[in-house]
Amino acid sequence: MARFTVVYSLAATDSADARKQAFDLAVEQTLEFPHDLVTDPHIRDEIVGRVEALEPLPSGRFQVTVSYDEATAGLEFTQFLNVVFGNTSLKPGVRVESLAPTAAQTAAFRGPQFGVEGLRHLLGVHHRPLLCSAIKPMGLSVASLADLAHRFALGGIDFIKDDHGLADQAFSPFQQRISACMEAVRRANLQTGRRCLYIPNVTADGSQTLARARFAKQAGAAAIIISGALTGLSTLREVALDPQVGLPVFFHPALSGCYTISPTSGFSHFAFFGQLLRLACADAIIFPNFGGRFSFSREECAAIAAGCRSPIPAVRTALPAPGGGLGFHNVRDLINFYGRDAVFLMGGGLFRHNPDLTRSVADLLQLVEDEVAATPHAD
Repeated sequence: MARFTVVYSLAATDSADARKQAFDLAVEQTLEFPHDLVTDPHIRDEIVGRVEALEPLPSGRFQVTVSYDEATAGLEFTQFLNVVFGNTSLKPGVRVESLAPTAAQTAAFRGPQFGVEGLRHLLGVHHRPLLCSAIKPMGLSVASLADLAHRFALGGIDFIKDDHGLADQAFSPFQQRISACMEAVRRANLQTGRRCLYIPNVTADGSQTLARARFAKQAGAAAIIISGALTGLSTLREVALDPQVGLPVFFHPALSGCYTISPTSGFSHFAFFGQLLRLACADAIIFPNFGGRFSFSREECAAIAAGCRSPIPAVRTALPAPGGGLGFHNVRDLINFYGRDAVFLMGGGLFRHNPDLTRSVADLLQLVEDEVAATPHAD
């Protein structure tokens, strides 16, 4: 049987301590039973995780590679997560650094249904980074939110997303908001001849997430956004793979900080935002950009972008979508840093640039076009 591997980092006093901890981790993630009491040779030799490699890190921690028999997780995504980090996630000082699922697992998990090329095809834009903004703040009426969407679309932005705080509140009922914003964007597209896409937030309780996604599709939405850490990643996958939805899925990072914010626990930015969310079928992955009001560093953002693009057999690449701290002043740096295969999510920067929001969006689009033309080798 094939084996999948997980690279962890952990705190240890020396190599012997690190090897013992790694073995204990491998047992915990599979047996959850005293290893010395196991007499079945198949369980002892195949089912128990194997420590394949161990090496010290400059930080004083240790990196360990553990392999697991594919049979321990089968082809279920939730059980895959359970074997990767289930019980051990409750222990301090251990972090998942990277994942390497088997070919059968990646074929079963499937990954992004559209990915970079699919999203670009929907827009007909292939030469530059894509641009996105959000309708907000929470508390605006449906009519006000639809007006914002209309002005964004007239300016030529590629994506207009619901703010993640817009759900089904009394001041902005879900179905009314989606219908009004879809109509506002449709009218703008007819006027401009462009293909701006409105992305409703379908995050909800339990099965209501899928129900809202299906409503969004019927209303004409071309993509949806889900806060997958709120709903659970399996719900994100269910929506992405549902034949009645069939739309690209944007991941919003609400609540995901508890998975990644610690440098010594949880998941690395590469593993969570890049690899794991692709396996969970996210087509575009929103995360806080460096230099904004969150603490993500340039190195962490680079790791996310690398995870979105790293080879995983049979799994499409996803679009990194940095947001927060983006403005007209750092567009050139963003293009140089992320390359062209990215979505730049700008909110406050558009409102600060010009009180005429449509003009502000048009100026941003022109700036990006000019910068791309000036840097022809940007990846």
